[in-house]
Amino acid sequence: MSRLHVSLAALLALSAAPAFAEEAANLSPDLKVNQLQVLGTHNSYAMPVDKRLLTIVDPILGRVTSQLATKLPPQEWALFREEHPNDVIVSDGLSYDHPDLTTQLNEGMRSLEIDVNPDPKGGNFADPAGYRALRAQGVGDLLPFDAKVMSQPGYKVLHIPDIDFRSHCPTLKQCLTQVRDWSDAHPDHVPLFLVLEAKVSDLPVFPNPTYTVPFTPALFDDLDQEILSVLDRRRLITPDDVRGAYPTLNAAIRAGAWPTLKAARGKIMILMITATGEAATQGYLDGHPSLKGRVAFLRAEPGQDHAAFLMFDNALVRQTQIQDYVRQGYIVRARSDIETFEAKTNDMTRADAAFASGAQVVSTDFEHPGNAYGTPYVVRLPGGGVARLNPLNAPGSR
Repeated sequence: MSRLHVSLAALLALSAAPAFAEEAANLSPDLKVNQLQVLGTHNSYAMPVDKRLLTIVDPILGRVTSQLATKLPPQEWALFREEHPNDVIVSDGLSYDHPDLTTQLNEGMRSLEIDVNPDPKGGNFADPAGYRALRAQGVGDLLPFDAKVMSQPGYKVLHIPDIDFRSHCPTLKQCLTQVRDWSDAHPDHVPLFLVLEAKVSDLPVFPNPTYTVPFTPALFDDLDQEILSVLDRRRLITPDDVRGAYPTLNAAIRAGAWPTLKAARGKIMILMITATGEAATQGYLDGHPSLKGRVAFLRAEPGQDHAAFLMFDNALVRQTQIQDYVRQGYIVRARSDIETFEAKTNDMTRADAAFASGAQVVSTDFEHPGNAYGTPYVVRLPGGGVARLNPLNAPGSR
């Protein structure tokens, strides 16, 4: 009888226990989300480019890149050079390989980057010119690409039309569904920082190239609705949540109004960027002062009314500024490696600078050991785990 009672007691204890252990349980629930630091991945959705395509593209894009200094306005060129400091060929710049989003989340990544391309009619990206060029050369065994799913209307996920277009989740809805399902299975996770890049540029290097559809305020409205169709409002941390009764979002974050870790567990924060600065996303802000009613925090310049999220990818150049802005209350994204140069040279200097800067989100292309260059370069969150005390602004971090 006693054995029966013990067994029943054990079963009752198991049934009463939480289904999942709380991750990063050592972190105080009273920490604010901007007092954390997490590791994430860059172009998290991307699958490898067919090497035969890169053989065609390398010399062409080498010439295109060399002309950017004369084609871009001076301010955009300066930003491009800061965020792309290494002179590498395209095949080197794309020499990284991420697993699917679920695997990355299971392995501890707490930030993912997803590039979004409007395709309101469907089919804009269904017939990549790069694959047409390879087929014209007689290549038949192309790496898999699902043209059918790309034919449907909705936001598509790819890096460079006609060149780097293969994705673990070709549509935004697919990507968000994977994130949502993982979040549902891990309800006590630390907040996820989901970086969405609104793609606004083309590289028309092939005959009859694919052109991106320019973002408009209406397309940004559609983007918000597509996000909300998968991620319901309750699981998001939005600008409205943070601004509260403050006159501007910037005033709120400077006053420390970010939610606590306790309130943010199981939730997702969307951070929106473009590769060419704030003008490309102005339509997201139009009619939405301080991002009122929007689902994403928009990359901004310090001091702007809507400024809560900043991006300074080059921590070697901006480390002191990042540290200052983190102390002021901003959330910052930085990169530990850019265009695979650090992996090729096995140089941790940029990664060390990014973590030391206090940037809350540090993104890498090399979260796993092993790379195309055969070096031991791999990036881990200092101290391990999925999140740590921010070294700049968290109580007890120093």
